[in-house]
Amino acid sequence: MEGITEGVNNMSLAVDSQRKNRIQVSNTKKPLFFYVNLAKRYMQQYTDVELSALGMAIATVVTVAEILKNSGFAVEKKIMTSTVDIKDGARGRPVQKPKIEITLAKSEKFDELMAAANEDKEAAEAQE
Repeated sequence: MEGITEGVNNMSLAVDSQRKNRIQVSNTKKPLFFYVNLAKRYMQQYTDVELSALGMAIATVVTVAEILKNSGFAVEKKIMTSTVDIKDGARGRPVQKPKIEITLAKSEKFDELMAAANEDKEAAEAQE
């Protein structure tokens, strides 16, 4: 019984160690603006957000970050690149994949821009 309790406690610690403000981007699962809007929500909640991607999804992460920066919602804090060993599913051998992590912080205008966007959305809904 003690072993089970200890295992559950260790499991909850592992979950806590993961970053809550990290978005892992895929280039096949969701459309681009899903990640843009999700990053805005994360910035409302946490003040900064970490966008992370592997391989072909790197272009998507860079595009999301540039959209947020150019529209005035975010400022760039940190960019990290690395390679990660991942086992190839077919052969089972390790393959290196490129990885990028971009950390964005709220811009000074973030709250104003979000308020304006919400007003525009409410006005459009009222007209329908």
